[in-house]
Amino acid sequence: MKNSVSLGILLTTVAYMAFTFHDAIIKILTSSIPVWQILFFRSLTIFLGCLAYGRGKLVRQTITSPIVKPMILLLCAWLSYYSAASRLQLAEVTTLYYAAPVVGTLLAWVILKEEVTPARWLAVGVGFVGVLIACNPVGLTISWPVYLALQAAVLWASAMVLLRKTSLHEKTIVQLTVSNVFFLALTGLAVLYTWQTPDMTQLALLIATGIVAGCAQFALFEGMRQAPVSVLAPFEYSSLVWAFLLGYLIWADIPTHNVVVGAALILSAGLIIIVSERLRRRAGA
Repeated sequence: MKNSVSLGILLTTVAYMAFTFHDAIIKILTSSIPVWQILFFRSLTIFLGCLAYGRGKLVRQTITSPIVKPMILLLCAWLSYYSAASRLQLAEVTTLYYAAPVVGTLLAWVILKEEVTPARWLAVGVGFVGVLIACNPVGLTISWPVYLALQAAVLWASAMVLLRKTSLHEKTIVQLTVSNVFFLALTGLAVLYTWQTPDMTQLALLIATGIVAGCAQFALFEGMRQAPVSVLAPFEYSSLVWAFLLGYLIWADIPTHNVVVGAALILSAGLIIIVSERLRRRAGA
């Protein structure tokens, strides 16, 4: 397996692990702080960090960046997801959202003309079956929140494909800045009506949310520069394993048998990709 592909897989796995920690912090904060305010602090922390690093040069690069369109899709995906998550059970929204790797692989094949090998299709399918088994959604009916969750999956997958087209020609720090400028503009308006002054502990958690999310986004965008979408897509499922692990460690949620079986299938999906890409490299050599 090529070094760039290996690095892309590693960065993507780290990104989704960090996103899971980020979601856990948000879950803790939402009991006392409005979600709009949490997202505002998150994006503000990331933006200030980027600005401190890139300064005036980063501002000029951001203004002329060609990645505005995929970032708009990314923003809409996040907003759709959080709107759906507030109305659906975790198992339901997770299962619906994890249609994204399937959609992403299909779009990568159609739009990017990526060679999607049988092993990559198999990995995506095995991972999605693992999610279905782990979440075990029952009684799910078509409703507005269900539509929002599916919309989030399609928008996220579309954004990832478009980012793959642009990320090869754009610095990761610029992608990070553009995405959070959009979020700041949107959440800033909502914060004006939902503001709640945080105490010192809450403020520390709000800043921590930004730091963790910034690391996650950087790893995700940089991973997109290193490997094809169809290779990285199955590794998005790994966040579910981390979610169940954190649920046990923080909230003492005991995984059921179906969770263990589903997690095993999700891990198998990642192994399928790693082994198949290594075999492809050896065959090419």
